[in-house]
Amino acid sequence: MECKGVCVLLGVLLMVNCSFQQQTPTRRKPLKKETTKDPAIEELQKQIDNIVQELNLLKEQQALQTVCLKGVKINGKCYLAEPLRKRYHTASEDCNAMGGVLGMPTSSDENDKLRDYIRQRIGPDEQIWLGINDMVTEGTWVDTTGSSIIYKNWDTSNHRSRQPDGGMSHNCAVLSVASSGKWFDENCRDEKPSVCQFNIV
Repeated sequence: MECKGVCVLLGVLLMVNCSFQQQTPTRRKPLKKETTKDPAIEELQKQIDNIVQELNLLKEQQALQTVCLKGVKINGKCYLAEPLRKRYHTASEDCNAMGGVLGMPTSSDENDKLRDYIRQRIGPDEQIWLGINDMVTEGTWVDTTGSSIIYKNWDTSNHRSRQPDGGMSHNCAVLSVASSGKWFDENCRDEKPSVCQFNIV
């Protein structure tokens, strides 16, 4: 009987001890660590974020240098000729996929240099798609961002067919190498070579 009482007492003590051990770890966890971060860890995280950002910038610059090496640098932009004939929208999407846009010269000097580059890379009788169209509003020519264009180089030498003259059927602009870099409006479904433009950051 005495042994039975001791066993019961031992059992109760063991249960109390186990219960106490299970509760102790939860009491030891300080609430402070859960609500605030260690300043050293925050500083390390900032440094990691900065390194990742710099690495991404270096990757972009390397890709841009590769484009500039294959193409030509004109007035702070890199241009890369695409001799394969495509419709306007396909050419534009392909440039976007590479991180650029269809070429959009913004000055006479840039237009002339682009014309010379196209003459060398694609040919002297070619027309290339420009990143300029009037698809949204007839007669309102905008760039690929939808902004109005400031520089224009339409062919106005022929009084009967001053450019742009295609009306609603010709909504996309081309640069004509054969016409000294003058612009013409053409049907966007025509297949023509193009040139992609990449802005140097």
